[in-house]
Amino acid sequence: MQIQPFSVNDGDGIRTTIFLAGCPLHCKWCANPEGFDAKPKTAFYEKLCVGCGLCTEVCPQKIGIDLHNLQARAKCINCGNCADICPKHAKKRMVEYKTVEEVIQEIKKHSLFLRQSGGGVTFSGGEATMQHEFLNVLSEKLYDMGFHLALETCGYFDFDTIKPILERMDFIFMDLKHIDTTQHKYYTGVGNETILKNMIRLQEINADIVIRIPVIEGVNADIAQIAESAKFVQQHLPKAKMELLPYHRFGFGKYEALDLPTPSNEFTTPSEEKMALLKNIIIEQGIALADFR
Repeated sequence: MQIQPFSVNDGDGIRTTIFLAGCPLHCKWCANPEGFDAKPKTAFYEKLCVGCGLCTEVCPQKIGIDLHNLQARAKCINCGNCADICPKHAKKRMVEYKTVEEVIQEIKKHSLFLRQSGGGVTFSGGEATMQHEFLNVLSEKLYDMGFHLALETCGYFDFDTIKPILERMDFIFMDLKHIDTTQHKYYTGVGNETILKNMIRLQEINADIVIRIPVIEGVNADIAQIAESAKFVQQHLPKAKMELLPYHRFGFGKYEALDLPTPSNEFTTPSEEKMALLKNIIIEQGIALADFR
């Protein structure tokens, strides 16, 4: 997991975002590769390294400075000791284990900002519902403490298992990567049947719903696909809003830092004119737009 305080893009007000690692999808454009699975990870940002060697002194595997060395990366047990001591943050814990109580104590440090700004806590990922037992306990405790709660989800989960968690949420953001199940499977590794069924069942939950579409040229940035998506939302979740998120490459430095192959250059960002056109299509369907970015 990772904890990001003072977030302003994951719901109303100032928020603490809890990123829970592990995801049932493997989107070809993903900006958070550290969340593919729930294993601890250590990133190495070589350009920040000053070669002080402190990391080598605390490494139980006696690995050198350069984590991009294939042998060093293979030997690394991702204990995070090097990240803790690095003065320039060239090495960083990307995923680490924490208990429910540790997370709550971290959130308490920022509770004044969260409450006074009308913010709260957002659960994200990876896919937060993959760790549903942990999420169930954590969300119950934070709910009892009176925090505003939000969930960002890909929608690929067993609804009845996750329903108690959903019922504690004030906001639910659910992604719709592609309305066509064949294309969805090609780009994410799974079909969208479960996601669409869960989306329909969100009408059982008393929370504000926002359906998010990451808009990517060559994938789903076309009039027909967006219109069909909007029609589905209008039919099954008429009170929900939709948010179109233009594709970005902000997280791609993580791939290099974790020695992973970066996504294809075929994925590009739609123009502002294209985004405006697609937003108008949603409005024409009678759906309100949300904008948290």
